[in-house]
Amino acid sequence: MDVLMDSLKVIGRIATILPLLLFIGIYMGKRSIGELPVFDFLVMLVLGSVVGADIADPEIDHIHTVVAMLAILLLQKLIIYLKLNYRKFGHLITFEPTVVIYKGELLPANLQRINYTIDNVLQMLREKDVFQMSDVELAIIEANGRMSVRLASEKTPATLKDFNLPAGKAEYEIPIILDGVIQEEALQQLKKDDEWLQKVLSAKHVKDQSTVFYAGVNTKGEVNLTLKGHLKTGVPPIFH
Repeated sequence: MDVLMDSLKVIGRIATILPLLLFIGIYMGKRSIGELPVFDFLVMLVLGSVVGADIADPEIDHIHTVVAMLAILLLQKLIIYLKLNYRKFGHLITFEPTVVIYKGELLPANLQRINYTIDNVLQMLREKDVFQMSDVELAIIEANGRMSVRLASEKTPATLKDFNLPAGKAEYEIPIILDGVIQEEALQQLKKDDEWLQKVLSAKHVKDQSTVFYAGVNTKGEVNLTLKGHLKTGVPPIFH
C-alpha cells in the first residue's frame, strides 16, 4: 500500500512540476535556452537537481520544491536585470570574448587562458566551413563558447554588390499545410483562400489534404509539397 501511495505521489509531482518547469523555461526566454551563458547554465543545473530530487523522493515536501523553483526563477531575473543595467557586474559573472586567431596565426597565450586546444579551434573552424587557418583574419571565442570568424578580404566570397549587380528579391517559403492541417493564418497573409489551395492540390494530383505531410509556397508562388508515406528514391546512404 505504501508503494502504491508513493507511486501516486511521484506521478502527481510529475504532473505538477513539469508544467511549472515549462513555464519557468518560457519565462526565462530564448537567451537562457539557446545560448546558456555560465550563470544560466548553473540555473538550469540547479533546477534539474531540485526537480529530480522532488520527483524521486516522495518524502520531500512538495511545496518546498515549488518555492525553491520560484526563488531560482526570481534570482535569475534579478541577475539578468543587473547584467543589463550594470556592465561591470555583467563582466564579473560571465566570460569575455577572446581572440584566438589573428591574421592567420593562433594566439597560444589566449588559448591557454580559456583552456582551448588547437584541436578545439580547428574543429570550430571546420564547422564554419573554414579549412585553412591562413584564410582567417580574425577568430573570436564568444562568451557562449561559440566561434565568430572574419575571413581575410581576399578570401571573402564575392557579392552582387562587388560586381555592381542589382540584388534580387529575397525568397522564402511559407508553410501552408503541416501534417495534413491547413494553416489558415498563413493563407490569409498570402491573400489566398481554400479554393486556391484546392486548385493547387488538384494540379499536384492530391485529392485529400490530410495526405499532405508538408506544403509550402515561396514568394514566386511555387508550391513545394511532400506527401505522407512517400518514399524518396535515390537518397544517398550516409554511414557513421
